[in-house]
Amino acid sequence: MKLVNTKDAVGHVLCHDITQIIPGRRKGPVFRKGHIVTKEDIPVLYSVGKEHLYVWEKKEGMLHEDEAAAILRGICMGEASNMRASDPCEGKIEITAAENGLFKIRRDALRAVNSLGEMMIATVHADFPVKCGDKLAGTRIIPLVIEEEKLFKAKAVAGESPILSILPFHHTKVGIVVTGSEVAKGLIQDAFGPVLQKKLSEYDTEIVGRTIVSDQRDEIQRAIMDFVQNGAQMVLVSGGMSVDPDDHTPGAISDTGARIVSYGAPVLPGAMFLLAYLDCEDRTVPLLGLPGCVMYAKRTIFDLVLPRLLAGEVLEAGDLESYGEGGLCLSCEICHFPNCGFGK
Repeated sequence: MKLVNTKDAVGHVLCHDITQIIPGRRKGPVFRKGHIVTKEDIPVLYSVGKEHLYVWEKKEGMLHEDEAAAILRGICMGEASNMRASDPCEGKIEITAAENGLFKIRRDALRAVNSLGEMMIATVHADFPVKCGDKLAGTRIIPLVIEEEKLFKAKAVAGESPILSILPFHHTKVGIVVTGSEVAKGLIQDAFGPVLQKKLSEYDTEIVGRTIVSDQRDEIQRAIMDFVQNGAQMVLVSGGMSVDPDDHTPGAISDTGARIVSYGAPVLPGAMFLLAYLDCEDRTVPLLGLPGCVMYAKRTIFDLVLPRLLAGEVLEAGDLESYGEGGLCLSCEICHFPNCGFGK
């Protein structure tokens, strides 16, 4: 740093806070460390008794924290219109959602940038739905000035695509197949359908029908195919997902010719969940076998998987396996999902 006359400080970076004291009104920094002095600042600096200032010496190849923060912002979100970023301030930037959607992170790229030191990106968890205005990430350049080369390296390790993105939810036509002979005969009321309708109403979905069938394997299979052939883009099949001899939903889903991704998942509630994909003409239809817990538990694997499918993601076995860590719901008396550890 160097000492300069205040009148010559325009364009220089302050090395320390400048305090202003107005008796009975305020005492605090009028300019923060890292502030770039402007022509309009000079009278204010004189008014607080600053005839000289300690400033950083601008050197070739060095960036002010706010200049570097702007570059880091681009690494995070690129030119995305569905995210917003605050102006750099003391090397910090906050990124928020500008639209509803599914938040995604390129995790390897995030770790690679954070491993470089002198800069950081902190985010909320990915693979969860976000709403317009939700906070997504905060970034910070640690020192007041940083080598430009480090930002070049950050760009290189992050790759060409932004680290953060929001996938829009697609309008999806959903068919619901409720299984159970006791329901089909009218002995008990269907409790599954209303739960699914409520959860689907949180997204841009259209329920094209709800069919109640007995526990017969062929009836379940026909009900699924009827929905698929009539334009459903997703089919939910509730009940009959255990390993009891009269639980035929997994077999019925298999009978459609669908590709079974996984029968079973490391999530509680939801261990007996099934995910399959059925190719039909010009589209691939996800088929979900939903265990009984979806009917009565506040949050289950269905809440983790549904938004990802509605955003167009094609999930494989590894995606479900990754839920093992965080896949235990603590069944809190007051549910704070998704602001909890479930699925994270």
